[in-house]
Amino acid sequence: MNQQSSVAFITGATSGFGRACAHRFAEAGWALVLSGRRQERLEAVKSELESQVPVHVAALDVRDREAVTRVVEELPSDFKAVKVLVNNAGLALGAGPAQEANLDDWQTVIDTNITGLVNVTRTLLPTLIDVGRGATIVNVSSTAALWPYPGSHVYGASKAFVNQFSYNLRCDLKGTGVRVTDIAPGMSETEFTLVRMKGDQSAHDKLYGGVEPIQPEDVAEQIFLAATLPPHLNINRLELMPVCQSWGGLSVDRD
Repeated sequence: MNQQSSVAFITGATSGFGRACAHRFAEAGWALVLSGRRQERLEAVKSELESQVPVHVAALDVRDREAVTRVVEELPSDFKAVKVLVNNAGLALGAGPAQEANLDDWQTVIDTNITGLVNVTRTLLPTLIDVGRGATIVNVSSTAALWPYPGSHVYGASKAFVNQFSYNLRCDLKGTGVRVTDIAPGMSETEFTLVRMKGDQSAHDKLYGGVEPIQPEDVAEQIFLAATLPPHLNINRLELMPVCQSWGGLSVDRD
């Protein structure tokens, strides 16, 4: 491995934005640490990219703090100097009203989108600070962080946490050279809806029928941009929507 290669650590790298990020950073010659829960998918991504760049994969549930610590501590020496962290692992479960939501689903969303992101971030902070100027944390949030919609409840709240956590990290990391960016995509065509609706293909097809949504490669390009700007620049928050999506105004309940 070229000792000058920069290292990107990407969570949720088995599909969607994470997988697209792996390909985008690989195109630019970055060494990759890819994590996700599905080992077979990680191996598939690795096989696609290892002829281009060094790739290390680690099956990981970001909710497990001890597992996160172990993965970081056991990184091979050539992959230890992580310069970019892409906190992409996340999900939504259910789209009905809060009063009908499953509490177990809510807890899974909180544990993944909040606790998991915090686990990985805190574990890698010393490394990122040691790398210093130009090191970057990119947290994948959502337009749901600021724009509520029916059925978003805990998902939107979890992404609002990501948004505010990103801002607060910027404050704490002042003087270290480490940047923090909150990327907030809107309607995007990934496995998101399939996971949210527990494999309901018809829900996926209905959501994306007749529209031109954001593609994973679109988001990966913006994440790569944020991570490779001149080191004196920081994108605090970048919100993306497809042109077909906009705000619908406030709803009113009438008798």
